[in-house]
Amino acid sequence: MIRLTTPITEAQARQLKVGDEVLLNGKVVLSRDMGHKYMKEHKPEWLKPILEGIVIYHCGPVVKKNEDGTWSFVAAGPTTSIREEPYQADVIDTYQVRGVIGKGGMGKKTSEGLVKTGAVYLHATGGAGSLLAAQVKRVVDVHMLEEFGSPEAFWVIEVEDFPVVVTMDSHGGSLHEAVLATAQERAKALMEK
Repeated sequence: MIRLTTPITEAQARQLKVGDEVLLNGKVVLSRDMGHKYMKEHKPEWLKPILEGIVIYHCGPVVKKNEDGTWSFVAAGPTTSIREEPYQADVIDTYQVRGVIGKGGMGKKTSEGLVKTGAVYLHATGGAGSLLAAQVKRVVDVHMLEEFGSPEAFWVIEVEDFPVVVTMDSHGGSLHEAVLATAQERAKALMEK
């Protein structure tokens, strides 16, 4: 098990390989469809210091506002990442993001972006939203809440021992591609019988 704390350097990201199990600590920024489109089209300067060396989490959290005005996460499960494929490589490069958390993997364009910039794709367990929320120790800040709404806002959180697995690395490795190729071979063999 590898323990990583954000911000992550390019060298640290490049040391990770497909299959590595990671416990992530430190700040993570949540962003989904609206946020990725906004980052690619507008390239807001205010986000650069927030995202540099950080991990983006594809997650639409369930949150509650506490009496003292702070926020708590009720559920924080990953959302399907492939929707961000048109944007992800550009976002990684522009903001020097070192990792992306989600589920289901991403495509060739993102893989090329991971190699170019020195970043990884980290898979979180789908269906475990309340368990993953327990690893969110505090909400540091939230941006664009009024504009985008709660599921799409930029939530800046602090996590402790957040469990993920490297499924795409900065060397072109992809567990998703390997599993697909194996499944296709097995399917072909079954059809020939």
